[in-house]
Amino acid sequence: MRLITLGLAFLLLLIQYPLWLGKGGWLRVKDFEAQVDVAHKKNAELLARNAKLDSEVRDLKDGTGAVEERARYELSMIKQNEIFVQIVGKGQAAALAPLAPKPAEQPPHP
Repeated sequence: MRLITLGLAFLLLLIQYPLWLGKGGWLRVKDFEAQVDVAHKKNAELLARNAKLDSEVRDLKDGTGAVEERARYELSMIKQNEIFVQIVGKGQAAALAPLAPKPAEQPPHP
């Protein structure tokens, strides 16, 4: 009777092996689920980034406000008859900003 019990226990363990450690076992399924969750999170981040970029592209194509804003902040451009003022705090170095051209000096009239 003891031999039969040991034989059945061994067969039970043999049957359980593929369920836990085999090709489609529970451990591998858990690992794949974790990988899928990571991929879903990354896709959600990329979708948000793409939506932001799409919105920016549409704004650049349709409106002039975004183009003007980029020109002001990234290229330090100013409109005609506009004055550029930069306030520098203590301990900060003044950034080199393009200066408006000085009017040419005229010779004295005779």
